[in-house]
Amino acid sequence: MRIIELDYPIYSLDNKLLLPAGSKLTSKALGELIEKNKGKSYRLIPFLKHGTIDRDLRHLLSEPPYDLIFGRQERAFAFSLLKKINFIAPVLEFLDYFEEHDFYTYRHTLMVFALSAILAQDLLGKSEDWILEAMAGTVHDFGKICVPLKILKKSNPLTRTNWRILEHHTLAGFVLLSCFHQDYRSFGARVAKEHHERRDGSGYPLGISLRDSLIEIIAACDVYDALLSPRPYRPTAYDNRTALEEITGMIQKGKLSRKVVKVLISHNRKDKPYFRECRISLEKRGVPPKDSLYGVVIDGEPEKAEGKDNNSPGG
Repeated sequence: MRIIELDYPIYSLDNKLLLPAGSKLTSKALGELIEKNKGKSYRLIPFLKHGTIDRDLRHLLSEPPYDLIFGRQERAFAFSLLKKINFIAPVLEFLDYFEEHDFYTYRHTLMVFALSAILAQDLLGKSEDWILEAMAGTVHDFGKICVPLKILKKSNPLTRTNWRILEHHTLAGFVLLSCFHQDYRSFGARVAKEHHERRDGSGYPLGISLRDSLIEIIAACDVYDALLSPRPYRPTAYDNRTALEEITGMIQKGKLSRKVVKVLISHNRKDKPYFRECRISLEKRGVPPKDSLYGVVIDGEPEKAEGKDNNSPGG
């Protein structure tokens, strides 16, 4: 396991400091942290029975382009799967917080979760039980509870410090889910840490080559849904064609595998071709929004990534 030093502290949902800035994420340190939390047990709660998740998800999947992606068969499969998934209470508290304070993160989490489930079935050919086991621990952006809301919702360009704090969500999610699942090797913890890695090693936080197919599916869905959504830094969302062209461009740059992108594109076709027979066009006809500030970085004063006093939900 590669040793990483934290640039920022990590807080639990109740604003308890788990690891201070400067901590090294060694197997020993993580093991000791997990050991301290071993006495805690968390109640399992049916995912779709919590709050308004079932209603919200059905509404979101009825909007373009998800209404095409989730045809009758795909929707039936997704909901049959999601009905069987239980989450520990802290995961649902994460969703509750963002439903109230940053609806984009709440919505984005639901969409990536549902989309990943149907892509995993097609691409990996695994049993439903296997997908259930893998997906049950998957809340890729859990670490955003350690990112101040003023950064998540910022409408003007981010500073370099803002970007570093935002990128911190991968390691924060890894540590938090390692504690909750009492295992730093758990799939959920790995997803939180690696969903911004890329096949060519250009991602973060480790800059490793992403080779796990299911994590790569989640990474692709993460990018795709983010493009389709209006954000404070980009009031106008990408249209579906342009979003798919951006994802296709990631194949050419070596960031995503062809098979993962093909299964996503196959679900965007009306005739739903088998993904291995799906042809990918490299023609670029879409036009990205002109009002996007994504990737624009300015110099600014250093900021802290702390707990509730810094406008962050529990750290």
